[in-house]
Amino acid sequence: MLKLLWIIMVLSAILMIVLILMHSPKGDGIAGIGNAAQMFTSQKSAEKGLNKLTGIVALIFIVCVFILGFGLVS
Repeated sequence: MLKLLWIIMVLSAILMIVLILMHSPKGDGIAGIGNAAQMFTSQKSAEKGLNKLTGIVALIFIVCVFILGFGLVS
């Protein structure tokens, strides 16, 4: 059970790194002046899905860290 938690933690850490690197920068740059950034809505919906997936993977990682850190598994 302990090895399984370590494997899940390491895989979620690697996946979280990849997902965070896939995020686009939050600044709209010059396109934010005339609200031209809203023209491309498909990119915004893809960003929502990526944010949700990153949050789920981060939650899995945090739960594994707490379980392993507090020694709840023998």
